[in-house]
Amino acid sequence: MGFWENVDSELKYQGKSRKELAQAFGFDPTTISKGISNNSVPLADMALKIADYLDVSLEYLLGLPEKSKATDDKANLEKSQALHFYHKYHDLIEKCEELSSDKIKLLSDVAGNFEKF
Repeated sequence: MGFWENVDSELKYQGKSRKELAQAFGFDPTTISKGISNNSVPLADMALKIADYLDVSLEYLLGLPEKSKATDDKANLEKSQALHFYHKYHDLIEKCEELSSDKIKLLSDVAGNFEKF
């Protein structure tokens, strides 16, 4: 996913709107949808400000592994990707947590059938 897609996903996760972000930095809310369509990235200073506003790393918004001396790049990339998918699908995950074990099994069976296609 691109920068603006990650920003949009993070905004949804945090319950913030595109309009709020745009107002905070003085740009038009359509900038986000245009950025998604064009797969663009803002100038570095704006990208850093947006990351700070969302309280996430710039690497996360760019879809890059975060810098860490404690773990190797592959593990770090996997962690970053897992966090991204959690943010993107957290509503669905929360709904699944409320399902009975029978319904979870049924959902798992259905998902397994999609792999055959």
